[in-house]
Amino acid sequence: MSERIDHVVINVEQELDDAVARFARLGFLLTPRGHHSLGTSNHLAIFGDDYLELLGLEAANADRPGASWSHPPGLVGLVFKTDDADRTWAGLTDRGVPLDGDAPRAFHRPVTVAGRVLGDACFRTLRIAAEQLPNGRVFFCQHLTPALVWRPEWQRHPNGAVGLAEYVYVTPDPDASAALLARAFGPDGFSRHPHGLRFLAGPAAVWYLSPSGVAEHYGLDRSAVPRDVERAIGLTVRVASLARTRQALAAGGIAGLRESNGRLVVPADAAQGVILAFVE
Repeated sequence: MSERIDHVVINVEQELDDAVARFARLGFLLTPRGHHSLGTSNHLAIFGDDYLELLGLEAANADRPGASWSHPPGLVGLVFKTDDADRTWAGLTDRGVPLDGDAPRAFHRPVTVAGRVLGDACFRTLRIAAEQLPNGRVFFCQHLTPALVWRPEWQRHPNGAVGLAEYVYVTPDPDASAALLARAFGPDGFSRHPHGLRFLAGPAAVWYLSPSGVAEHYGLDRSAVPRDVERAIGLTVRVASLARTRQALAAGGIAGLRESNGRLVVPADAAQGVILAFVE
């Protein structure tokens, strides 16, 4: 089990085509559409050792049992790395962290490059029990075929993205929302801040912030942040150069940008309802 983030998930439901167009305008290079053996479909923005996943359903699979994530659209998945799903399952169970199912789950998806199938990307995952986490999921992923995911030709983004920097929850009670992650990893990675808590997840951070804290974090009007809701709402991506990012966003016709606390912030309606920011 690792404290490093493996990837994050944005649920786009049956709007995969629209989501791809939006994130291309934001300057991300997305992988060809993949199709999981579980019924979901996706596109990825691959970074250095993590990635962003746009996850949805094609119409033909909309009624397939278990394919839908049953969460609101937007940022819904925080995924940590593990190199041994069985050992992580045992460790979390020993810490009293409730998990879904009886064992890690295996699935796969074919990987296609330039019309040629290279093989199946294979995974084993385990998820913290769904009832413990409103409006989203936290789970752990073991990559059995990482070379089929982290391919160099997919890591060259026009906006200069190189990795994940922040995953931000809005919550009326940051301490209560962070308690499950603290049980999973222990309290040492957490630090207290005026509007909530921060957990260091390798080079990235997971924030649990009050609505006013989210507004201050991203330089937004408080009316733009929902109240009395607990869910992931903000994502910050690290880039090589903010100047390059500005150029890519301008080329994509992205308007309404804000700059706050060293972050270049994109309006949520341009990023599938996610408060998206870039930091150098």
